[in-house]
Amino acid sequence: MPQSLTLLEYNRRIKNLMYDPDVQNCWVTAETSDLRVSRGHCYLELIQKDDSGATVARLGAVIWANTFARLDAQFFHVTGKHLATGMKVMVNVNANFHELYGLKAVINGINPEFTLGDMERIRQEIIARLTKEGIIDMNKQLSWPLVPQRIAVISARGAAGYGDFLNQLHNNAYGLKFYTCLFESVMQGVNTVPSVIAALDRVAAVEEMFDCVVIIRGGGSTSDLNSFDNYDLGANIAQFPLPIITGIGHDRDVTIPDRVSKLHVKTPTEAAEFLVRCGLAQLNLLNEMATAVVSSSREAIVHAREQLSYYGNYIPLSAQKLVETSRARLLGYAQSIPLVLKARIDSEKSHLDRLVEATKTAVAASMERERMRLTALTDKVQLLSPQNILDRGYSLTTLNGHVVTSVAAIKQGDKLVTTLKDGKIESVVE
Repeated sequence: MPQSLTLLEYNRRIKNLMYDPDVQNCWVTAETSDLRVSRGHCYLELIQKDDSGATVARLGAVIWANTFARLDAQFFHVTGKHLATGMKVMVNVNANFHELYGLKAVINGINPEFTLGDMERIRQEIIARLTKEGIIDMNKQLSWPLVPQRIAVISARGAAGYGDFLNQLHNNAYGLKFYTCLFESVMQGVNTVPSVIAALDRVAAVEEMFDCVVIIRGGGSTSDLNSFDNYDLGANIAQFPLPIITGIGHDRDVTIPDRVSKLHVKTPTEAAEFLVRCGLAQLNLLNEMATAVVSSSREAIVHAREQLSYYGNYIPLSAQKLVETSRARLLGYAQSIPLVLKARIDSEKSHLDRLVEATKTAVAASMERERMRLTALTDKVQLLSPQNILDRGYSLTTLNGHVVTSVAAIKQGDKLVTTLKDGKIESVVE
């Protein structure tokens, strides 16, 4: 039989190897996974992924309570976030092997600038892509309605920030009315992006019912903001057809949605305050217009009363003056009528006399012309009369009372009458 070791002995040999300086006090870059805090101790896994996202290395790790409080505070001070799952970190580790619990890396230090740089690198890559595609400022270019009153809200129903927003908006000191509709969404964790995008899709389906969209998140850990730095979410918000207000971060956090939205505010309460200010600005404008209308109306009434008083005093005098002027004019007309009438009658009489004389002259001339024409016609009639023709030696032959002008008009046996200067001859055609 070969010589063998007990498992404990074998583990002790492995443990002795842990004293090698190559695995102690080393700075290691990795991604955090399955991080949890229990009794002040922080338990997590350090993993490494390849370009396809597949995990190629994994190691359990722990930050003991006396070290974790210091490291987490240091990390938060630099990055504004607490240690959480899914972060790229650079940590100082010691390899530790326990006979019962196995291999584990004990984290003694952390470089928060590395994590901050990686977070910013991811954010800048997304911003650069949105800029290259020409969509990063599309939502910012949308115009606000004069009074955005119909608000689509994307938030978790029980979130403290959602309650603060509603309270600030609906209980404003000016009595302004707003109409809100919640499109519920997950606002932290791995489901944040698909949940918010789905809520945006639901709003887009009824966009004509709303003036703007408010995406708010209140309370919770700032580390939960990591999920908002996502290209798909940023592209959806940038291209959304309604102006969007984001209030999902804290004082020092500007996420991708904050960068592409129409308006970025720090808290949900500030989002409500902005909407109230928009309504108040229009309310003040209406009040100013109402005051101006009242003032103008009062001035118009005062001016009208002054004019009425002036006309009340002026009209009697003006009417009296007009009557006197008209009376004088009428008297002048009455005095001038006989003179004008006599002159008109004399003028018409002279004109009539001229017409009578002209008529007499025209009648005499016409009568003379007609007399001369009648004489000429008489001479012509006498010259052309049948008797005068007969006296000149001509005869006139008739058949049955009709003048015979052609031999072809008579036949044998016809009785003809021939009229001569001194009588008539009757004859029969043989």
